[in-house]
Amino acid sequence: MLIVACSTEGSVESDPEDNSSDKGSNDNVVIEDEGNKRDEIVIAVNENFITMDPHNSGDRNSNAVQGAMLEGLIDERDGEIVPVLAEDFEVNDDATEFTFYLREGVVFHDGQPFNAEAVKANFERITGDQSLRLYSRGFNDITDIDVIDEYTIKITLSQSNSSMLTKIVPARMISPKALKEEDLTRNPVGTGPYKFVEWVPGDHLTVELNENYWNQGQAKVQKITYRPVPENGARVAMLKTGEADFIFPVPTQNLAELEEDENIIVETNQSTIARYVSLNTMKEPFNDVRVRQALNYAIDKDAFINVVMAGFATPLDSVLPSTIFNYQQQELYQYNIERAKELLAEAGYENGFTAEIWGNTNSDTVRGMQFIQQQLSQIGVELEVLSMEEGTLSERIYGGHGPEEAEVEMWYVSWGGFPSDTDHAIRPILGGNSFPPAGGNSAYFSNPEVDQWLFEANATVDAELKRELYGKVQQKIYEEAPWIFLASDENLFGRRADLEGVYVTPNGRIHVGYAEIK
Repeated sequence: MLIVACSTEGSVESDPEDNSSDKGSNDNVVIEDEGNKRDEIVIAVNENFITMDPHNSGDRNSNAVQGAMLEGLIDERDGEIVPVLAEDFEVNDDATEFTFYLREGVVFHDGQPFNAEAVKANFERITGDQSLRLYSRGFNDITDIDVIDEYTIKITLSQSNSSMLTKIVPARMISPKALKEEDLTRNPVGTGPYKFVEWVPGDHLTVELNENYWNQGQAKVQKITYRPVPENGARVAMLKTGEADFIFPVPTQNLAELEEDENIIVETNQSTIARYVSLNTMKEPFNDVRVRQALNYAIDKDAFINVVMAGFATPLDSVLPSTIFNYQQQELYQYNIERAKELLAEAGYENGFTAEIWGNTNSDTVRGMQFIQQQLSQIGVELEVLSMEEGTLSERIYGGHGPEEAEVEMWYVSWGGFPSDTDHAIRPILGGNSFPPAGGNSAYFSNPEVDQWLFEANATVDAELKRELYGKVQQKIYEEAPWIFLASDENLFGRRADLEGVYVTPNGRIHVGYAEIK
């Protein structure tokens, strides 16, 4: 769906506008002189970055910036696995052996060669550290990592894993030297089209074009500066004045004024993002399924979509958005205040209760939490809204404590999966082995049946059996209600009209590999 007709169709290519060549000026002047044409862009996002370690990150802003500098063996585009640092790959019939034929002549930003030994070093790091996010997302199944020759590597699993290729997608390659010597949270060294320059937390992160990139001519912008701008109005103003060339997300309440600006193009695509409130099922009163169901009945989903999302979303009628493979629609928790009150009374909370709801500081999140606060007040549930800077919030969620020490009660959050990988859309956020810090299961939800079905579905290559098992998973989780199920987002992103090749993927990552100023 295109907000402005002159945009290219879909979410493929995007564009900003020329500024003065004087780097100290914010004047929107188009310079025709080829020698003075600007070659730097600014991308404004809604929250701070947390880490540059690709093996241990979960927030989409960190992942997006990493994607400019770091590459994996393969990638997923439009639901298909495509080669990147691996030119080709093979999978045996029972999905236990994966062989990758690597691209030759690639070097890391520090001059180290990319080869099978480099891949092995990266995979050994992930499989050897259970605290890394990627470990429990399939890498814990790896038993052998064999270098066949300089540019061929094979991994062997302890059991079949039909979605292992998608698990390998986020395993971006880091220089073996950097693995040993650098603080990977702050100093990423990859093979991507852009190289790391500096990161000033809370202000900006800058990358510059990699002149030795193996795919020469792909990206053309010389320098990209990412700026975290949580306040919606400020982000929009930056796009309008040319201080920013690309912003994500575009605040829905500002669409009208952006549509009127001929120098700006706004695009949208249907995302794979599930938006929800996780409920800590190990804490009272959320350890009672009746309370969790009551909260779902107490939220008017249509009003949420209209008020908070300005209509750019659909109700989340499963644990999966409809854009994820094997999605199966469940019976929606229809808005029913009386039913919500009945369930609370049955659980012993006829007078309601008090709780905290956590979220980050961006304007849309705050508005969403305030909406939830207002809705739940109708059934006697009084919420204190606590918005925190992204790094602080991440530390309080993933700070290394066990479930018993977790302070979080309710978290307003979202998760974006890969369209083709049902397992990745569920296990990292609701699997019994995905409690923080290893995973994103901040609901601390653990159901033996669900875990067994997930295991069986991931192990089988039988498509019909897989769909049947994922159907059981979706039904059970929706009934158990470890979340308040809210909506599936649409991605809205805006650019200046002279920038092309920058876009947002369905799972909410900004892609800059084809950035070019026209």
